[in-house]
Amino acid sequence: MESLQQNSFLLWFSDVSDVCDPDHQLCSTMEATTCNGSVDGSTVFYLVGIPSLPELFYLPVFFLFLLFYLLILVGNTLILVAVVTEPSLHKPMYFFLINLSGLDILFTTTTVPKMLSLFLLGDHFLTFPSCLLQMYLFQGFTCSEAFILVVMAYDRYVAICRPLHYPVHMTPQTNTALAASAWITALLLPIPAVAQTSQMVYNNIAYIYHCFCDHLALVQSSCSDTSPQTLMGFCIAMVVSFLPLLLVLLSYARILASVLRINSREGRSKAFSTCSSHLLVVGTYYSSIAIAYVAYRAELPLDFHIMGNVVYAILTPILNPLIYTLRNKDVKAAITKIVYLKSMM
Repeated sequence: MESLQQNSFLLWFSDVSDVCDPDHQLCSTMEATTCNGSVDGSTVFYLVGIPSLPELFYLPVFFLFLLFYLLILVGNTLILVAVVTEPSLHKPMYFFLINLSGLDILFTTTTVPKMLSLFLLGDHFLTFPSCLLQMYLFQGFTCSEAFILVVMAYDRYVAICRPLHYPVHMTPQTNTALAASAWITALLLPIPAVAQTSQMVYNNIAYIYHCFCDHLALVQSSCSDTSPQTLMGFCIAMVVSFLPLLLVLLSYARILASVLRINSREGRSKAFSTCSSHLLVVGTYYSSIAIAYVAYRAELPLDFHIMGNVVYAILTPILNPLIYTLRNKDVKAAITKIVYLKSMM
């Protein structure tokens, strides 16, 4: 199996042969390409976008993506401001929440502005360094989100299973160390894949059948043999997809066991309510990954493969602030207070 990355990590173990068959539009283009490039960084990448989308629909798609991007910026910024300015939210759970909100802003800003430029201005080109930087940041921020969700699950585990030890375990120093470890580890993990991708041979103008520099699409635009990425991609996929999911599931298995031991119905309900927002975010995150992965593995047109990845890049950052605003009464109250004070000024 050839390990390549989709959505930063799930398609690190997606085989090009699984996506490409002899009649596939992308494969036909790749096979017809004569390699006359080099590895000296002189390559210019051409983002094809959504191949079957008529130019007539570029403007509506632009406005749709712009709306999504503005919702992401406004929603996550409101959460950041609410947590920072409201003293009652200065708790470990909300400290990790602002990490998640900041991450969602950075994650979408890595890709969406270029997509907007593509659909509005027809700006298809990216330089070699810019494309690799976009690919690295997309992978790094994706990994960061997976690890932050694990840290948030651990916070809920300590709060519910060891409430008396919570103030001792979850100190500001510990919280900062956990968040910093998640960020640093995630930003280091993609470096080998990016370095190896940068050494592949490309045409002077390499066509990327995507809306941004996704790893899988970037590797497919190369003339080189992609097999050296197999083992490394598989190992990274294990670290940044299955391991975080396993840790989250393990945390919630312990939480469920503790909650079921609570005698009162009211106590069980209160304990579950503190986890509901995080559970919904985790469910949304891995559901969007599953959608994108199925889109690549299934025998679907290339456009569906691309849109699966785009859905992943946009869906979770839009829904996260909605989930925490609607499901968490403390965050909802703080945001309502900010909006009310702003309207009175």
